[in-house]
Amino acid sequence: MAGSSSSMRGSRSRRAMADINVVPYIDVMLVLLVIFMVTAPLVAPSIVNLPTVGGAAPQQQTPPVIVNIRADGNMSVKYKDDAGAQQQEGMTKADLHSFIAERAQSHPDQPVVIAADKTVKYEVVMNVMSELKAQGVKRVGLLVKSQ
Repeated sequence: MAGSSSSMRGSRSRRAMADINVVPYIDVMLVLLVIFMVTAPLVAPSIVNLPTVGGAAPQQQTPPVIVNIRADGNMSVKYKDDAGAQQQEGMTKADLHSFIAERAQSHPDQPVVIAADKTVKYEVVMNVMSELKAQGVKRVGLLVKSQ
C-alpha cells in the first residue's frame, strides 16, 4: 500500500505544463515597435527628378465646350470655333443634343465643362451630364469658382 501511494505522488508532480509564457513575445514586439518608431521619421519619401528636354513642343489642348445652366433653367453653350473665335449660343436640350453630336464628329476628344448656377437643382445638372455621357462625350467636368 505504501508503494502505491508513492507512485500516485510521482504522477502528480510530473504533470505537463499547458500554458504558454508570452512575456518574451511581448518583449520582442515592443523592441520592434521602438525600432520602427525611431526609423520611420528618418525615411524620406523619394523625390523623382524628371529629365528636361529642350526641343519638346507643348501638347496642344483643345479648349473645352462650356455648357452654362442659368438659375432660370435656360442653357447656353460657349466654345471656340475652328478659327479660334469665341462663340456663344443659347440652346434648349434638343439643340444641345444636336450641337454635341455635330461637335463630336469634328472634334472627337472635345472636353465638355458644365457651369451651373448654384441655385439650379442638382437633378438638372446630373441630367445634362448623363445626356452628354450617353452621346459619347469622354470627358465631362463641372466648373466651380475657387474661394
